[in-house]
Formats: sequence, C-alpha cells, structure tokens
Amino acid sequence: MVFDLLIIGGGINGTAIAREAALNGLSVMLVERDDLASHTSSASTKLIHGGLRYLEYYEFKLVREALQERERLLKAAPHLIYPLHFVLPHENAVRPWWLVRLGLLLYDNIGGRITLPRSRFLRKSDSNYLKPLKRQGRGFVYSDAWADDARLVVLNAIDAARHGAKIVTQTAFMSARRAGNLWEATLFDGGTVQASAMVNAAGPWVAQALALTGANAHSGVRLIKGSHIVVPKIFDGPQAYMLQQPDKRVVFAIAYANDTTLIGTTDIPVERPEDAQITADEIAYLCGAANHFFVKQIAPSDVVRSYSGVRPLYDDGASEAKAVTRDYVLELDTAGAPLLSVFGGKITTARHLAEEALEKLADVTGWKTSHVTRAAPFPGGDIGAFTSFLNHVRARYPFLGEARSYRMARAYGSMLVDMIGDATDMGEEFGAGLSQIEVDWMVTHEWARSVDDVIWRRSKLGLAMDEAQIARLAVYLGEKHGEISAGGRSGNNIVAGDPVR
Repeated sequence: MVFDLLIIGGGINGTAIAREAALNGLSVMLVERDDLASHTSSASTKLIHGGLRYLEYYEFKLVREALQERERLLKAAPHLIYPLHFVLPHENAVRPWWLVRLGLLLYDNIGGRITLPRSRFLRKSDSNYLKPLKRQGRGFVYSDAWADDARLVVLNAIDAARHGAKIVTQTAFMSARRAGNLWEATLFDGGTVQASAMVNAAGPWVAQALALTGANAHSGVRLIKGSHIVVPKIFDGPQAYMLQQPDKRVVFAIAYANDTTLIGTTDIPVERPEDAQITADEIAYLCGAANHFFVKQIAPSDVVRSYSGVRPLYDDGASEAKAVTRDYVLELDTAGAPLLSVFGGKITTARHLAEEALEKLADVTGWKTSHVTRAAPFPGGDIGAFTSFLNHVRARYPFLGEARSYRMARAYGSMLVDMIGDATDMGEEFGAGLSQIEVDWMVTHEWARSVDDVIWRRSKLGLAMDEAQIARLAVYLGEKHGEISAGGRSGNNIVAGDPVR
C-alpha cells in the first residue's frame, strides 16, 4: 500500500496532523520511536492558553490564534479541557501595574468572542485566592484553561485511527529517500513504507530526522529546556497562580493530581534533545519562585517528582531563551515528493498548525481538503455539560466511587461507557483507583505498552502508587498483554544513522 502521508513523530503536532489528514479522507501512517507523547508533549505546564506573556514580545498573531483555539478546544473536549482562574499578584512586580492591566485588557479582546470570564482586579473578598500569599495586596484575576497534555495527544491519535490512520508506536524511523514521486522510508524493524508526502514532526529531533532524508538544509532550530517540579500542595483550591519573577520570567503554580502543586517552567538553552534533565539549579530556582510569594515554604527535599522537556523553537535570532518566538514555522521541501518539517508549536495551537500543514501540502499534491476539525469533537467529547455527564456516570456506575468517577469522567468522557459497558466492578485493583478494565483499555485502545505509559502518560496515578503496586501492574502487563514492563526507551541517544522518533 502507498500512503498519502507518512508522519514521523507521535507528539502533539504529529498526531494533530494525522487527525486532520485522516478526517479529510487521506490514507495516513504515523510512526513513533517510543510512546505517544513520550517526550516534549507530556512535559508541558498543562495549559490551554493564549500566552499572556507573549504580548510583551509583540506576538499578537500567535496570541490571537491561541485564544481562538482555546475556545474551540473547550467545546471539542469538555471532559479533558476546562476553565481555570489564574491569580496574578502584583506586589513588588517587575512590570508597571498599568502595563499589566493594559496587557490583560488586550488579552480579553484580541481573540474575539470568548466564553471565559474576563480579567478583573483582585478583591479583598477573594479570600481563598489571597490566603496562601505572603503579601495580600494588589493583583489581578484572569482566565485560561487546563488540559492533560499527554491525553490530548492520545485523543488526537484515537480520532485519527478511527478515521483509518495507522498509528505505529515503538517503531523508529531510520531513513528515507525519494523514489520518483514517492517517499520510501525504512523503519527500525526493517520494513519499508511508501508515501506520496512526508511530515517531519520529530520535535527536538527535527534536525536529525531531516538529515536522514537527504532533503535540503533546514532553518535553524533552538532547543530550549523547560523543567517543572511537583510538591505537596502549597495552597487550597482549584485556582492557579502566575508569579512574576525578578528576571522578568513568569512561573506558574497550579493545583495538580493527588493533592500536589505543579510549579514551572524554566527556559534553559541546551545543545541536545537528550539534555531534558532537570538540574539542581532549576529546582532551586522554582522553589525560590514559589517561596517569594507563598506562605507555605518549600525546599528541594519536598519535590516528589520533576520532569523536563525540550522545545524545538524556530531560531529567530533572539538573544535570550525567554524571548525566542513560540510560534511555529512550517518548512516545505518540494524538490521531488514533498516533505514538510515542523519547527516549534504549542499544544494549544496544534490543531491550527495541522490545518495549515495540510493546506501547504494540498497546494503541491492537489489533495482536496477542508477545515474538518474546527467543529469536530474529540473522542469522548460528546457529553454536553460535564457536571450532568458526571452525575450520569455516578448513577450508572456507583462502584467507581466519587474520586475515581471524577477522574475517569475527565479522562475518557463518553468513552468511559464504552470501556465499562455493563460491568458491575472494575476487575483486579492495582491501587490509587487503577483497575484491570482501565489498564486493558489503555493497552487495546490507547497504545499503552509499559508501566510508564499507564501511570504517567495515560494517567498521573504514579503520584499515588507505591512500589509494590507498580510492581504488580508490571507483572500484570507482562502476563496478560506480554508488554514491556519497564519505563520504555525515552531518552535514547540519537546520532546520525540511529532511529529517530
């Protein structure tokens, strides 16, 4: 079979392009060296946002596009993506009060019609927002949204597969060459794939993947590491905080899974994708950023988990990492069968990126495409109001319990009914609300192949499971599914000739 499109990389950009292409009726194959979202796309701050701070660098087009996409995503995945209030303290801030207020007013309006509450001043009556702060003075409240980044990648892949795409994980791309008007790609298992066009969405490995195609030289890419820490919760409530730092960066503090707080991110230039490891200096920086604002103090010894991702940003010549554009650049090589390489991008704008990518390819291939995903719900997203759906789930499956029913309704939406069906229990329990039925679903419907796939990318239950529970899960995966029971191959070194993504 000759595919219309071969995609290298199973992150947010690759899976979004696969979804866009498959829903347009194209034959698609996506190959991923590791797990879906196993690198940068599971290492974000988990925000669906316009990027308030990008206004400072005059990224008006990016912010407008991102805010419009935020509206679409809230409608398309109401189970997975939901509004969040952000508190922006302004005591001893590095930006003038009037400038921040002006930026928030622009943020409220630049995206056109919005459904989320507009920004306002922090009030004395906002006791829940003020109580955790050392200095309870001036500030602002604005709205954005939260999403489980890795699960959003999986939803893109599920929808693509439902429309005929072939999603292949744990299979590396080795090389490709143009053969007439086709691409002929070689995979790690020795198999070959032919396609009319190819997309290089290898994320931080975009340059290495391009080198393995023999295509024209690429534009510059700057690798910027962003790190996060997870600590026992330092404030109550579902709100998040945007903390202005003396170096003019901002750090977010967000209520996270299992009564923890997520704090991030940093901006550190790195040389290689394999440098996605948090350093002691970064941990100290993030602890200090939180301690400057919150009553409850934290130390590096309080960190229960950390993660880092490397963003492949387009090199626009900015001198500082924090100023490098977060907008994406799509480079199309048409010296024969077309090759589209993706530089940069954000989780929020991945759907729009995919739409533009397909338009660029259609211009040279003659494909007939339309904007099919603009109003299309994601798998599980056809639930109406989330609260009503949750009440239905709890009435039908009372054995789930309050906490698990909420978590699973958020993760799966209407797919939860497909998963459980008429069952009256969830089978073997592994701990923290993770059960046999759910694990089987992750393996058979979501490409999970390892413990890490299950407890960190398909869920965040690793924060609540002990070593014995995780070991039992590993045994079950091996006995029932014959799958990898360790953490997978994330972080492999890659040099010319080695497998990519």
